[in-house]
Amino acid sequence: MSLRIYNTLSRAVEPFTPLEAGHVRMYVCGMTIYDLCHIGHARMAMAFDVVQRWLKCSGYRVTYVRNITDIDDKIIRRALERNIPIRALTDEMIGVMHQDIGALGIEPPTVEPRATEYVPQMLGMIQQLESKGLAYRATSGDVNYAVRKFPGYGKLSGKSLEDLRAGERVAVDDGKTDPMDFVLWKAAKASEPEDAKWDSAASGHPYGVGRPGWHIECSAMSCQTLGETFDIHGGGADLQFPHHENEIAQTEGVTGKTMARFWMHNGLVQLDNEKMSKSLGNFFTIREVLAKYDPQTVRFFLVRGHYRTALGYSDAHLDDARNALRRLYTALDLVAPAPLSAGIDWAQPYAARFKSAMDEDFGTPEAVAVLFDLANEVNRSQSPELSGLLKALGGCLGLLQGEPRAFLQAGAQLDDAAIAERIAQRAAAKAAKDFALADSIRKDLLAQGIVLKDSAAGTTWEVAK
Repeated sequence: MSLRIYNTLSRAVEPFTPLEAGHVRMYVCGMTIYDLCHIGHARMAMAFDVVQRWLKCSGYRVTYVRNITDIDDKIIRRALERNIPIRALTDEMIGVMHQDIGALGIEPPTVEPRATEYVPQMLGMIQQLESKGLAYRATSGDVNYAVRKFPGYGKLSGKSLEDLRAGERVAVDDGKTDPMDFVLWKAAKASEPEDAKWDSAASGHPYGVGRPGWHIECSAMSCQTLGETFDIHGGGADLQFPHHENEIAQTEGVTGKTMARFWMHNGLVQLDNEKMSKSLGNFFTIREVLAKYDPQTVRFFLVRGHYRTALGYSDAHLDDARNALRRLYTALDLVAPAPLSAGIDWAQPYAARFKSAMDEDFGTPEAVAVLFDLANEVNRSQSPELSGLLKALGGCLGLLQGEPRAFLQAGAQLDDAAIAERIAQRAAAKAAKDFALADSIRKDLLAQGIVLKDSAAGTTWEVAK
């Protein structure tokens, strides 16, 4: 079976073939960096990390672009609150973002453009839209997109023009000829700091001093990094409308070509059945979550749900993920994985099942189920080859690459030396046939969260679930 992807544009699962043989070009809307990233941001980054990993496992070369929005109202406001330059704030937050999502094993994109580095390109697109009658200058100095003049507006979201509301990150302006139009270039206000302003004349454009609207950023950055038409455009489900709808209107309004052939949208993280977001104040930062749970557990929690579904967040969900992941690592600990020198044999039954699941719209729940079936077989057969396959298939999802014993022993309240000493004492007691003492040592360690496991090879330990 070849790869099939759910295309939001067609609302159907479609066979996927890239425009250029062997090469996939993918653009994903990244973070607006004015604060710490929360677990909802991690879900988006993880969803497309898995996508790009599987594309590579499938033999494709991938050019993965994930942008950074480093100018908007919230960023300006936060920089003013902290009394620091905008660039100082965004540099700091980008560094923190890289640390936090990197801790989860999310690989960096091929290209990570910053919006502020593409302002001349945005202005160029705005001028082309104006020349085609799709943009106009308001009395306020803003430049707006004339939504009603773009045929097919609403094809991505399925919304009519009447459904459009003020969803932009900038305020609706009275100077619009139609309240449904959106801002491409926002004229500067005297109250705004100088580092939030660009003089359009510096790049030969006639729009005065101001800054770009939110939507035009991604149109310019995707065109510049991937070309006028590319394979996949991704982002959170909350971006489908108006952001992605407006991207299409802008980009296709300029080029007259299809912007992206496949549109992918990940489901949102929910807390008490509500979208997790900074604006609602119901979020947990990645750092807060990692203070309680190890990165592999958090990654497993995010990966095992299908990317298009909403993901409920709670400590109970994380605890369950940790216990489930322990089962997989226990199998790898029991039987040392044999390296797959020739790579994964996709004809092998377990591998074939895994591939079939991933090829059907990146079906991670079914793929993870294969990992558990394989782990059970490793436990039964004690086959190093199957253990090696388990590790390799897990690697396609960015899982199971750590040292099994280190994972199973993580979080112990006693140090290794103290536990080793107690294990030696127990062994001596058993040798002396003092089974009461041996049992007492085992129970004492268990009370401290340490489980002993006896085998022909000796006694090992792990942290209690």
